Amino acid sequence: MLTKGVLTPGLCRAARGFLDWTQEELAERATVSRGTIRDFEKGRHALHRSTETLLATAFTAAGLLLVAREDGGPGVLHPGEPPPE
Repeated sequence: MLTKGVLTPGLCRAARGFLDWTQEELAERATVSRGTIRDFEKGRHALHRSTETLLATAFTAAGLLLVAREDGGPGVLHPGEPPPE
């Protein structure tokens, strides 16, 4: 499971982009407000641990893996897709 702080604003944007999700779509899937996502992605505030877990759960349910800094991240992987050449 994620450790606190793995989900950065850039990683959140990247994961949404990978899935072609809007902030609204992520908010619905994670059951948080769109404003929370907007403000986090703009660096206005950090996430509470429970909110970070909700976002990470939404991403992993969609098939993404969030890679922690100590594991070579932060980054996003989609196990079902081949790596770029």
